[in-house]
Amino acid sequence: MTWVDGDFGVAGSLARVLDDIQAERIAQDARWGIQDLPDGTSPADASVAETAKKATADAAADGTLTWCHILIEEVLEAFAEADPDRLRAELVQVAAVATKWIQALDRRSGLPAAGEL
Repeated sequence: MTWVDGDFGVAGSLARVLDDIQAERIAQDARWGIQDLPDGTSPADASVAETAKKATADAAADGTLTWCHILIEEVLEAFAEADPDRLRAELVQVAAVATKWIQALDRRSGLPAAGEL
């Protein structure tokens, strides 16, 4: 196992989180159906995203960085995008950070990896 396999130090942890995400998406579709909503994002939110970037950098510099800092920064960067391709890229980053945070929670709690249940 390497540290670049997405398992965040626990074999099977990425698959477990992605399975949980898939189950949640299925539940959302069952409850709400297909939703064709406007994005609601705008470059007007860029200053808020920049403030979050600075807060994240400051927290990293002074040793107080948290998952919350990182996820908020990514979410606010997405909110500041109007271009669909760039918005998609930002949302992938949001999903990746949220996934890694879930893996960190699972690792701290000693949750068994996928296949060990």
